[in-house]
Amino acid sequence: MAVTHLSDQELLLQFKDPATRERGYTGIIKKYQERLYWHIRRMVVEHEDANDVLQNMFIKVWKGLDNFREDSQLYTWLYRIATNESLTFLEQKKRKSAISLSDVENGLSNQLKADKNFDANKLEWKLQLAIQQLPEKQRIVFNLRYYDEMPYEEMSRVLETSEGALKASYHHAVKKIENFILNSN
Repeated sequence: MAVTHLSDQELLLQFKDPATRERGYTGIIKKYQERLYWHIRRMVVEHEDANDVLQNMFIKVWKGLDNFREDSQLYTWLYRIATNESLTFLEQKKRKSAISLSDVENGLSNQLKADKNFDANKLEWKLQLAIQQLPEKQRIVFNLRYYDEMPYEEMSRVLETSEGALKASYHHAVKKIENFILNSN
C-alpha cells in the first residue's frame, strides 16, 4: 500500500466532507497503517493478534474521527488509540486465560522463541526477548522511543504521563535490556 502524499490536515478535511469521507479515511489508513501495525506488533507479538488489534483500532478511528478536536497531532491520537487497544487486548487475553500478566508476558516470550526464524544467538532475537521481559509500561516506552523514535514530548501526550517519568522508564528499560543481553551468553 503506497503512503499518501497528503498532509494530515488535507486528509481530515476530506474525511469531514461527506463526498470524500471514505477517501480521507482510506488516506489516513494508507499513511499510518504500517507504523501502527509495528507499534502494535511489538506489544502483542503475534502477527494475527496485531492484525486484529489494528483492525479494531481503525474501527474506533472511523467512529471517533468526527470528534477529533485536533488538540494534538493526528499521529499522536492514532498512537494513543493503538496503545490503548493493545493494552485492552493483552488484558482480555489475561482474563480469558485467568492467568497473571507476568504469565502472559512469559507466554509472549515463548511465542517469540517458537518463531521458526528464532535464533537465540542473534542479537536481534536477544533484544526481542529482553524487551518481552520488561514490565508493560517500560516495554511500551522503550518501543516508542527506540523503534518509533518518538520524542518524549509526543510520548507524553500519547501515554498521558510526564516526560520525566517517561525518561526514567526508558532509562530503566535500557539498563534491564543491557543486563539481559550481557547475561544471556
